[in-house]
Amino acid sequence: MKLTFIGADHEVTGSCHFIQACDKNILVDYGMEQGKDYFENVPLPVSAPEIDYVFLTHAHVDHSGNLPLLYAKGFRGKIYATDATSDLCNIMLRDCAHIQMQEAEWRNRKAKRTRDIAQVEPAYTMEDAEKTIKAFIPCDYNQEIDVCEGVKIRFTDIGHLLGSASIEVWLTEKNVTKKLVFSGDIGNKRQPLIRDPQNTEEADYVIMESTYGDRLHATERPDYVKELAEILDRTFARGGNVVIPSFAVGRTQEMLYFIRKIKIDGLVKSKPNFPVFVDSPLAVEATEIFEDNQYECYDDEAMELVRKRINPVTFPGLNLAITTEESRAINEDPEPKVIISASGMCEAGRIRHHLKHNLWREECTVLFVGYQSIGTTGRAIVDGAEQIKLFGETIDIKADICKLEGLSGHADKNGLIEWLNGFTVKRPSRVFVVHGEDSVCVSFAQCLRDEYGYNTYAPYSGTEFDIISGQITKEGVPIPVKKKEATLVSDVYARLKAAGARLMGIIAKSEGMTNKDKAKFADQIIALCDKWSK
Repeated sequence: MKLTFIGADHEVTGSCHFIQACDKNILVDYGMEQGKDYFENVPLPVSAPEIDYVFLTHAHVDHSGNLPLLYAKGFRGKIYATDATSDLCNIMLRDCAHIQMQEAEWRNRKAKRTRDIAQVEPAYTMEDAEKTIKAFIPCDYNQEIDVCEGVKIRFTDIGHLLGSASIEVWLTEKNVTKKLVFSGDIGNKRQPLIRDPQNTEEADYVIMESTYGDRLHATERPDYVKELAEILDRTFARGGNVVIPSFAVGRTQEMLYFIRKIKIDGLVKSKPNFPVFVDSPLAVEATEIFEDNQYECYDDEAMELVRKRINPVTFPGLNLAITTEESRAINEDPEPKVIISASGMCEAGRIRHHLKHNLWREECTVLFVGYQSIGTTGRAIVDGAEQIKLFGETIDIKADICKLEGLSGHADKNGLIEWLNGFTVKRPSRVFVVHGEDSVCVSFAQCLRDEYGYNTYAPYSGTEFDIISGQITKEGVPIPVKKKEATLVSDVYARLKAAGARLMGIIAKSEGMTNKDKAKFADQIIALCDKWSK
């Protein structure tokens, strides 16, 4: 029995772990990398057709987004996930495929106009996504599932996203049973709508995330409704829009939950009947899935509203933009409004169009309501960039940039430790720290070791662990990602570079010219630069 670490090791995204046991090949998550990629991941030890099962912690793309790619490469096994995760992946994987195909189409249109860019193929197609969805086996929380001889699993609500789970995995070979627990993303307590993380009491080995392993949320829970109402009020008073980059699944529904309360309580005085636009077909579908899974996943406060026949995520003035035409019309309307759109880190999707139309306007506000990974457009804006590029155009950032602090789906350092300390029946003999930035994995593993006595290890991709003996048999090493070289540089561009080199050679030999000729030469170069830099 062997565990190999593949992805999200000393990095935040691209979660993937590989188990070989009971003559089966099993993946736990197979996610996309998002934002800046720092380290190379080792390839899967076996080919896609040899993978028998995937156990999926939750639907976020950095945990699920490469599943259609696995199918495209030949995977024909089963994917086990909770009911709600299965429902969400039904829309999210199709959305990922749509983005992949749209991006490839855009690049290929550009390639037709120049020889500088190579033709590209999407990583996977809509057909791959749809066939992947058919491989899902929906599972209830807290139910022990016999996957095959020697392999048993159970999903426990981890409170991060609708349907999110930690996964208990029992492996039995030759009368030896070992239990692994994969935390998935551990939720922040007291989130709106969904339940708090539930504990697991025993494990031999724990593989846990550390996204917020170096920071603490505020001791006092912020009054998000009050803070949001104040931001809306002052922006509308200026005549501006409030643009909210938001993950379509989870955070968008939370924002609707807050806005419903703001409207019901009349907290925005400057424009009480302000319109709200959710500009994301994915978010619209996801909201319906939230409603379909409310009895299994909602917390007590949300269920109290449901019992009163109140929908917690809808209200008067809510507009759902589905078509491209409906999306464009939002910015053509001068009336101050709230615009909620994906993606949450501003890397793709319709939010980039709304940023283009609103970032340069001093009267507007861009409100960030989620974590922004290093290397993303959202992180650049939050960190104070004065300009960003969108669709090849430089946009000045003059809007008010705000953030709802502490509004996070991730547990902070104390929450992570509290979850780990919940293993009271059997304390894990080894804790692997993954799914965090490089320095965070190291510092959090050291904290658990020094302050709480856990036997910890922060593996790099390629680390192999013998599950029966409890020994690391191979240590992965950090391999920095190499800078990608430009593809297909054209002969014309080569000529241009050669011309530039020749110009520099002439300049180097110009010292003997008269001052009049040197001034004339400089003026000609400056005029040429001015002409071609426009």
